[in-house]
Amino acid sequence: MQYMTGDEAEPFTYNGGIVEPGETQNIRYGISETYLGDPVRIPVTIINGVYPGPTIFLSAAAHGDELNGIEVVREVAHDWNHDGLHGTIVCLPVLNVPGFLAQQRYLPIYDRDLNRSFPGREDSTSAKRMAAQIYRNFLEPCDLGIDFHTSTRGRTNMLHVRADMRDPEAARLARSFGSNVIISSTGPSGTLRREVSEGGAPTITIEMGEAHRFQRHFIDRALEGVMSVFAEYNIHPDDPVKWPGWRTVIDDEKEKTWLRADAGGLVEMHYDRGSLVYEGTPICTITNPFKTENEHVEAPFTGLLVGVLENPVVYPGNPLCHIVELNADTRRALKRDRAHAETEGDVQPPSYVGTPEPAEQ
Repeated sequence: MQYMTGDEAEPFTYNGGIVEPGETQNIRYGISETYLGDPVRIPVTIINGVYPGPTIFLSAAAHGDELNGIEVVREVAHDWNHDGLHGTIVCLPVLNVPGFLAQQRYLPIYDRDLNRSFPGREDSTSAKRMAAQIYRNFLEPCDLGIDFHTSTRGRTNMLHVRADMRDPEAARLARSFGSNVIISSTGPSGTLRREVSEGGAPTITIEMGEAHRFQRHFIDRALEGVMSVFAEYNIHPDDPVKWPGWRTVIDDEKEKTWLRADAGGLVEMHYDRGSLVYEGTPICTITNPFKTENEHVEAPFTGLLVGVLENPVVYPGNPLCHIVELNADTRRALKRDRAHAETEGDVQPPSYVGTPEPAEQ
């Protein structure tokens, strides 16, 4: 599918403004009001190229404490050279402004989740009214999109893509980002990714790192992924599409699971995010304050730790880690890739720290 709008570039319009080809606009767009009647404005940068092409949005901080994606979107908007841009880039670095200001995940208005409120309704809750403004003006006009997230507070994720891989256009977009892991799902109802995709614009979610901080290695890898997407869709035609070295697509519920605590206590994680763990290997240990009772949590299958606990205290039922299954061929490719990186002196960030592993069966 080619996202061409014609022989000439077209203006981008939103309620209250227009961005002509060759123009860039920085906007503070009002989506709601505070208790005092002051406007709640989201920052938006729209870069309209002089050449025709697709319209893509980059969004972040739908959860107000998820910060890594903010810097990705800002750098694409303000640090990259877009002189030869084909198409339009809509940059939305902070969707949940009230949550961002409070440095919390949800809107501080009855704790509503903005990322369960799309496509929104203009006569409904405050969250759905905000979502409707964002959706109608800046998401619905786009041909495709990338929505950046991190893990929630107390947990951390390795960089991976979430997309509905049954949709060929979403699968194309997901693969072009160049991540090692893609988890296939439609996403919960009301999420930005699902609702924009069902509205006709394939959209993927990028998960990376943890809340409340900038993590430079994740930001840099995500920027490489955006550059690869831009190359795939000829937005920046001269850039290369990235091949990550190895890839696994997880599209079966049996191939992924969250391991949860069966006892309350203090947790010692034995592996970091991105580690390859073998079936039966103790991933973590839960102990009571006296260390008189130990519960070892073992890997149910051989796989990759996509997400792990950072906060070492749990109640029964709390999530400990997110593991995805890897087959033998993928495990061999992963180990070759990491061995090559070590040979080349490429120091691996925490999400890719290796651990001693048994011989491949």
